[in-house]
Amino acid sequence: MNVLIACEESQQVCTAFREKGHNAYSCDIVPCSGGHPEWHIQADAVPLINGGCTFRTMDGQTHTVDGQWDMLIAHPPCTCLTNAGAVRMRVKGEIVPERYKKAMEAKEFFLKFLNADCQRIAVENPTPMRLVGLPPYTQAIQPYWFGHPYSKRTCLWLVNLPLLKPTCIVSHHEPYVNGGCKDAHGNYRRFQGRNERDPKTRSKTFPGIAQAMAEQWG
Repeated sequence: MNVLIACEESQQVCTAFREKGHNAYSCDIVPCSGGHPEWHIQADAVPLINGGCTFRTMDGQTHTVDGQWDMLIAHPPCTCLTNAGAVRMRVKGEIVPERYKKAMEAKEFFLKFLNADCQRIAVENPTPMRLVGLPPYTQAIQPYWFGHPYSKRTCLWLVNLPLLKPTCIVSHHEPYVNGGCKDAHGNYRRFQGRNERDPKTRSKTFPGIAQAMAEQWG
């Protein structure tokens, strides 16, 4: 299959599909960190998502996909969409116009992938703010379903793809992302014994989830 993994620099999903023998490419506006420039398109993914395109990978080689991609998997930026940022959307009960504008722009970008001309689509993001008005997600998954000792709720919007089935449930797990220094009631949280993770690290797909995608959808 020809598979495009949009907004992915880590190449976790791309590599998992490549290991299954698929013609998969990661695509992001930044260089890849997964060690396979020959599979990475450093460019805006939007012009490519409907297929019928010619592109160049980071190794300088030119490739062509005739017709639609067989599958599109997208990880659009979540900063302005995620429910975790809802607390910053309002100040004294009033919506901050600049933040709302950015959220609507992020929504428009998200929907380009979900509405692409492709028969099989998966779009991944954290739980979105209700205010943004994204379509209902199809499934919510956790890293501890796929062999990782962490919780980090991730939503999947699926088109003509089956729900991901857990592959290795880990009973004991902890949050992967720090919830902040205060809880919803303004009380300081107790330190939970894990290191802080930068946004780039937090956004990477867990290998177990990437492998499940390749095995169950490939």
